[in-house]
Amino acid sequence: MSVAPKVLAVCGGVGGAKLVLGLDRILSAGELAVLVNTGDDFEHLGLHVSPDLDTVMYTLAGVVSEAQGWGREGDTRRFLEEVGRLGGPTWFALGDLDLATHVERTRRLRAGESHSDVTATLAGAFGIRREMLPMSDDPVRTLVDTDLGTMEFQEYFVRHRCQPRVRSIRFAGADVARPSRRALELLQSDSLEAVLLCPSNPWLSIDPILAMPALRAALARCRAPVVAVSPVVAGRAIKGPTAKLMQELGHEVSAVSVATHYAGLLDGFVLDELDAALRLRLGMPSIAVPAVMNSLEDRESLARATLDFARGLPVGPRLRRAS
Repeated sequence: MSVAPKVLAVCGGVGGAKLVLGLDRILSAGELAVLVNTGDDFEHLGLHVSPDLDTVMYTLAGVVSEAQGWGREGDTRRFLEEVGRLGGPTWFALGDLDLATHVERTRRLRAGESHSDVTATLAGAFGIRREMLPMSDDPVRTLVDTDLGTMEFQEYFVRHRCQPRVRSIRFAGADVARPSRRALELLQSDSLEAVLLCPSNPWLSIDPILAMPALRAALARCRAPVVAVSPVVAGRAIKGPTAKLMQELGHEVSAVSVATHYAGLLDGFVLDELDAALRLRLGMPSIAVPAVMNSLEDRESLARATLDFARGLPVGPRLRRAS
């Protein structure tokens, strides 16, 4: 890239991808890099599937299904229908166009290319002008301990539709995984102006990234302001099972719990205007703005407000600790 990225967005899938798209539209070429969760990667029908990476990639490329927030717009499922006819598993919805992404990713990985290089190649094929970074080239797998037993994230999230009660979550391999080398470089860069934790599920989408000790330490030492955007508005999750999960893990379903979860890492916090009264409980700089992104204008507006807020934060003594 000819321009050193000024903003590093850290995200999972659908919710995070919306803010990333807003950032993409307000930042110049080369100014944005995106670090994406790969804890929910898994092998399905012999293929390496990276759901969060693909959601971000399709969103930035303008080909994501608007109705679903994931997958390809206008995709068909003839392949999946035939798999079912032959007696194979159909619980994970692979579209025909989407399938091509998984096939090519798997082919390249098996040929010895790194996850980072494969992602860069695929993003380039979709005409994406941003750096898309898998959180690691090493495998990290999100495992959910439920009342039905321990299962991989996609089995919990898709096959069981988040219905099992969650007891705990762990990230197999995170303790030894090497974080994205490029992400570590950016976190140490003097040109970085802000790190934004997108409104993805903190426990399922952001925690796999933070579970890598080297990445968490680099974030804690980062000289740029670190700001998180709450995925919880007025006691309800904007998207997905966040509220249900928080209740099952014993947390108050509020933006305050999200901010507390990131304790020691943040310089500022963004919550929805409906939660403005909660700012007094945060103990850190914050803003309350419209944070529900129903339209493209909403995404741009939240991206601009969040970035302006982050850029205005002091870079002096930190509110964070490295633990």
